[in-house]
Amino acid sequence: MSTRGHIGRRLLQLYVGLTLYGVSSALLVTSGLGLEPWGVLHQGLARRTGLSIGEVAIIVGAAVLLLWIPLRLRPGLGTVSNVFLIGLSLDATLALLPAAHSLLARVPLMFAGILLNGLATGLYIAARFGPGPRDGLMTGLHQRTGRSIRLMRTVIEVTVVATGFALGGTIGVGTVLYALSIGPLAQFFLRVFALPSAPGGSRIVAERTPGRAILRR
Repeated sequence: MSTRGHIGRRLLQLYVGLTLYGVSSALLVTSGLGLEPWGVLHQGLARRTGLSIGEVAIIVGAAVLLLWIPLRLRPGLGTVSNVFLIGLSLDATLALLPAAHSLLARVPLMFAGILLNGLATGLYIAARFGPGPRDGLMTGLHQRTGRSIRLMRTVIEVTVVATGFALGGTIGVGTVLYALSIGPLAQFFLRVFALPSAPGGSRIVAERTPGRAILRR
């Protein structure tokens, strides 16, 4: 594959993955059976502020990105795109999805949201344009403190879930199933969408996406 074609495929994976990530979050919101950890925080803040959940996701992503400065982390194209595209896609999908009232509708939405989230995560991480701001915070703290990735992820996610729940975010069976399955799902799709390295590499963005560290539980 030519360098231009390689970069084109990576860009496609990045933006399709981020868009689908927002769609998957919208499916979980509509199911009402529990959100992913950061989604709990976003929903709780949205209910307190009157902003849409997508707008809150953008604001929180930008705020987390500012925390990269003292950690001396360098964002990539994927990092900045993550801040905006997921929130925009989330709100757009919620505007199109009808309300789901029965469990016969809500349960499939929950499972579809979790599965699609794993697929989307594999897509955008495999594109190697830099981690999302939240994953970068986790790996940055790991590098600065010397604590394990597992511990940093647990501390961050427990904190955001507890804060989000206190603010009115939804915790449920979907939250538990997400926590148990997202690592294996994303690792599987990361292998499916893995790209060969282009000759000479790319100067456009950071290539050092800590995929294994992000997915490790």
